[in-house]
Amino acid sequence: MSRLALARLALSLAATKRIKPCCHQQSPHSSFLFPLPTHHLPATVRSFSMTIPAKTLYELSVNDRKGQPYDLAALQGKVVLIVNVASKCGFTPQYKGLEELYQKYKDQGLVILGFPCNQFGSQAPGSAEEEGSFCQLNYGVTFPIMEKVEVNGDHVHPVYAWLKEQKSGLLGLRRIKWNFEKFIIDKEGKVVNRYASTTSPASLESEIQKLL
Repeated sequence: MSRLALARLALSLAATKRIKPCCHQQSPHSSFLFPLPTHHLPATVRSFSMTIPAKTLYELSVNDRKGQPYDLAALQGKVVLIVNVASKCGFTPQYKGLEELYQKYKDQGLVILGFPCNQFGSQAPGSAEEEGSFCQLNYGVTFPIMEKVEVNGDHVHPVYAWLKEQKSGLLGLRRIKWNFEKFIIDKEGKVVNRYASTTSPASLESEIQKLL
């Protein structure tokens, strides 16, 4: 190799050492390419991430009547009956039939959740604790009574927003019409049926048997 060729090679190697490959260069903004903790995100982004529709009951959050978190994920593999309840309604005696269903099938995997709601004729005027105590004292209810909720309107509880999205009522209407409407959820956490207030708990027995 000639001296001229060697000189050119040496210059080329020197230049290579001085120039850092682009893959090692770091932009001052490169950190934004990676996921950030939620609390660092703008409010609009946090809101979007928190409103992604739930696919199953287990993804939702709820409190019991004492205000303590109730683990819906623990209900996987069980059949769940959800009812909006009230203590001063013409349908309040359905508590008796609901408790009978619960006692008969709870060991096979049936769970009943009662949600007090005061949106229909102000017929659940007490606190969640008071509504729960009422049904225990008067109907011997032992299934869980949850936090007091709204089932329609701007302040609808996420559980009921999800239930109505999954299964509409008569004529395709999503709105809950009265106390003691009923939703049946299968072992995969999906709503399979919705029943009007006039549907007695006893008439749900055959469907519950099939799902268990």
